[in-house]
Amino acid sequence: MLIEIGQKAKETSYILGKMGTDLKNAGLLAAAQEILDEEDEILKANAADVAKAKERGMAPGLVDRLELNHKRIEGIVEGMRQVVGLEDPVGEVISMKRRPNGLLIGQKRVPFGVIGIIYEARPNVTADAFALCFKTGNAVILRGGSDALESNKAIVTAIRNGLKKEGIPEDAISLIEDTSHETAREFMRMNGYLDVLIPRGGAGLIRTVVENSTVPVIETGTGNCHIYVDESADFDMALDIIFNAKTQRIGVCNACESTLVHRKIAKEFLPLMKKRLDEKNVEIRADEGARSIVPEFTAATEEDWGKEYLDYILSCKIVDSVDEAIAHINRYNTGHSEAIVTKDYENAQKFLNEVDAAAVYVNASTRFTDGFEFGFGAEIGISTQKLHARGPMGLLALTSTKYIIYGDGQIRK
Repeated sequence: MLIEIGQKAKETSYILGKMGTDLKNAGLLAAAQEILDEEDEILKANAADVAKAKERGMAPGLVDRLELNHKRIEGIVEGMRQVVGLEDPVGEVISMKRRPNGLLIGQKRVPFGVIGIIYEARPNVTADAFALCFKTGNAVILRGGSDALESNKAIVTAIRNGLKKEGIPEDAISLIEDTSHETAREFMRMNGYLDVLIPRGGAGLIRTVVENSTVPVIETGTGNCHIYVDESADFDMALDIIFNAKTQRIGVCNACESTLVHRKIAKEFLPLMKKRLDEKNVEIRADEGARSIVPEFTAATEEDWGKEYLDYILSCKIVDSVDEAIAHINRYNTGHSEAIVTKDYENAQKFLNEVDAAAVYVNASTRFTDGFEFGFGAEIGISTQKLHARGPMGLLALTSTKYIIYGDGQIRK
């Protein structure tokens, strides 16, 4: 089954690689419209997935990731349509220089070919991944988790029907419906068919792919994201940012999981933070200094500092300086998104320069680390590694380059 899917995707990738932008855009619009037209079927399939997940006791944050509704369907479609409006990077010549021997050597953006994506209970990834891969001339093979299988099947069926209406090969997108671990491991070893593999999900999934894949991997990371409230911070701004970053959606990788508060403002700020987060019944796990100010806080353990909760839980620590905050973040973060709330320009610049993460914010919520919010349309994931791509991965991250050389008879001596 996998070999057949791989062969079809490989053959289709050569067609997509030379497809013009207008036809790719037409295919995207047709696929997006088909998702809207098939919304009832997609939501019906999703409801079955959600019901099974709740029966199995899935955590609320993960159920939130899994669940679709009309608004989220509209968001998926809007993301696909936004990709239509983005500039097609394929074919762009990004450099061209003449050598002393007369050779003209340039570099040109090209598709990877076939991209494999392994992901968990996020059915929106199905459409997001297709849109970006298709716009960049790549075929995509998807292997979602068992929790979202019915949702993924319904979305892929809609996309394939949309492509068919435009005369575009349906195998531009394929879904592996066997969600067993054995099939997943075989998928990770499809050298010759897959050009790159992208895992999108929790730490366990990403680690499994990195350790087992023989195909090149682009890691998308978990998000232990921090917000540091500096001594000069505007309290109202800090409370709004923390509340948004922690509670708007708890099951996403750019949600805030930890707060650091400067000692000089802790006595005044921490009771206000507790009161605000009590609106959503957020449990705060804090160090002894913070608990001496707010005894209702739960005692934090060492494990809490590096924890991605994906729940209504937040760790909290008092620090003596911006340097201590930076050192703590660089020790415990996952390289995703970090924020400082401050009025001090020097501290803001220091934080921006020294925090090691894919996205670093001054006076804004970490929830903006997202392809849609960054203007990339949908995203393939948030890369927390440093090779090839980092941060929200849009169209450019899904292209490679090749050298193009023009000569007039040169031979090497």
